[in-house]
Amino acid sequence: MENDIMPQKAKIIDGFAIAGEIRAEVEQKTAELKGRGITPTLAVILVGDDPASQSYVAGKTKALHEVGMEDKTYRLSNDTSETELLKLIDELNEDKHISGILVQLPVPKQINPDAIIARIAPEKDVDGFHPVNTGKLFLGHKTLIPCTPNGVVYLLKKQGVKTDGAHAVIVGRSNIVGKPLSLLLSSKAANCTVTVCHSATKNLAEITRQADILIAAMGKPQFITASMVKKGAVVIDVGVNRIPDASKKSGFRLVGDVDFDGVSNIASAITPVPKGVGPMTIAMLMENTLIATKRQHGLED
Repeated sequence: MENDIMPQKAKIIDGFAIAGEIRAEVEQKTAELKGRGITPTLAVILVGDDPASQSYVAGKTKALHEVGMEDKTYRLSNDTSETELLKLIDELNEDKHISGILVQLPVPKQINPDAIIARIAPEKDVDGFHPVNTGKLFLGHKTLIPCTPNGVVYLLKKQGVKTDGAHAVIVGRSNIVGKPLSLLLSSKAANCTVTVCHSATKNLAEITRQADILIAAMGKPQFITASMVKKGAVVIDVGVNRIPDASKKSGFRLVGDVDFDGVSNIASAITPVPKGVGPMTIAMLMENTLIATKRQHGLED
């Protein structure tokens, strides 16, 4: 009988392995640039001593070194003023040896993050958050694309997921993930029909069950359960959340916004946490730094 058949587990989308392929290609192209006397260099600014931010910065600088790029890391105190930070950004904008500028978010409360993002020269905005780059993305023009959404789209293409005509449902409407991802997936290149859900969405589960491609990006641990997923859907989990786990030396473990164990019995493919979307974000940051470097030297990317 059908109920006696063990459910087929979803294919695991190995973002770690795919990111490794991207980084290898970036490393090769970086070596070619360095052979021409051009070294891609990323300025990384960390304000304050937030442990998570420190960890993210360490991961980014390690990745830069592994692909042959250089970093200039600026660690500023928690009481740094907005004026001081803007002054540093102005100096980096003018520095021809700096290919890209990244300000690790969040910043302390005395600093307006929108003002900081807007101050970075668009051609050095490797995060892809500047209003000019956001506008270009909206219009479908060539630009620096936000790293996580770009990584999600790359994963779908690499896995051969059919996006043309597919219904993609994104749960989460942040400027960093949800909004730019909706633009990428609804573009002619992907050709999805996109629904964006958020905290005020009514009958959320009814909508997520319609998704051929379901992207969870709301920052709520294991929020998306099996009952919210259509059988055979492709599920991309953008969330990274710490939950208590006494069995771990750290006292916590990482989980996504998706209940992986339950949903993997329903979906056809799914990204794990960790080693899913996270490594893709870093790989796309390396690629954006490479693109920014080439464009600033008049080279085609």
